[in-house]
Amino acid sequence: MVLDDFYTEDNDGRLIITADQASRFAKEMAGDFNPIHTPGARRFCVPGDLLFSLVLNRFGLAPCMTFRFCGMVGDSVPLSFEEDGDTITVSDARGKVYLSVERKGTPTFDATAIAAFTTRYIAFSGQNFPHYLQPLMQEHGVMFNPQRPLVIYDSMGFCLDRLDAEAPELHFDKAWLDVNGKRGDAHMHFEMMVGGKCIGTGEKKLVVSGLQPYCDDTMQSIICEFNKLKASATS
Repeated sequence: MVLDDFYTEDNDGRLIITADQASRFAKEMAGDFNPIHTPGARRFCVPGDLLFSLVLNRFGLAPCMTFRFCGMVGDSVPLSFEEDGDTITVSDARGKVYLSVERKGTPTFDATAIAAFTTRYIAFSGQNFPHYLQPLMQEHGVMFNPQRPLVIYDSMGFCLDRLDAEAPELHFDKAWLDVNGKRGDAHMHFEMMVGGKCIGTGEKKLVVSGLQPYCDDTMQSIICEFNKLKASATS
């Protein structure tokens, strides 16, 4: 996967991601049309999947990795990607950490294998809404505030039995939602397959805040507007 078009590097070796670059990555690479990744959005943030991709591109793909997102990266924030043993951090000049990564095992730096895994994961990850999240909310009778929807990429992790797969398939396995008052933790479990055999599993976690009773008419209107945005962005 070629990521050079989605960031620039300053004289201190820090990576800078503009709102336009972040938005293009979300739409073109991840198929993610969340308005929060649109330049000028009130709560604009760089897609977590872009930070995820940059980490794998720079530090390799390890057998087991856990990514924890600690904050939302805004437009053109200079970011340092630093490695300390089995820990990788992404932070700004003030030391604020936006992403912390823990890994186990010897990583591979094979560009083909890394690109294959990254491409399949971000395609899956970009389908949070409405594909996976809406049915979960409907099942539990809750939904985010339509006036101020807040869905945060909390974490993801995986363990792989092999790292040399050049054409793996990612299969969605199951999803569940843990509701605690006005907060919900959505979990999406997936499997990596090669030739019909599972070579690893992983899970993504989202935090949904401001939960309120589910209203199907309101949700269908949100989905309709989302699809209009997606159609206009791809036309």
